[in-house]
Amino acid sequence: MKITLQSKSGFTLVEIMIVVTIIGLLGAIAIPNYIKSRDNSRLNTIYSNIRILEDAKEQWALETHQVTGAAVPSVTIVSNYIRYGTLNTVINENYVPNPIGTLAGAALPPGIGLGTNAPGAFISFPQ
Repeated sequence: MKITLQSKSGFTLVEIMIVVTIIGLLGAIAIPNYIKSRDNSRLNTIYSNIRILEDAKEQWALETHQVTGAAVPSVTIVSNYIRYGTLNTVINENYVPNPIGTLAGAALPPGIGLGTNAPGAFISFPQ
């Protein structure tokens, strides 16, 4: 008498559907958190760049004997006071060195929003 055992290998359709559902659920949870953390990281980099620009602006004003309210023509004027001479942009934002005594800021490019800031919004340093 010969006994043969047949071994079935593979997954059933139900098992595959359960795995796909779990992966979809994990993706639905993870992707919004990833986007939020990416936006927070970009905002923190912009705030850091604004702080660097503000420090460079103050150093420039002290060295060139500028008074409060004097206009700063551009970022390139204070670039000698910035480490490595430039600010590294995150999303091609435009940094605006406001007059002496007024905090600098960054303008987001049109079409790109960041966190709660609308596309094209002006970001100033939080107080």
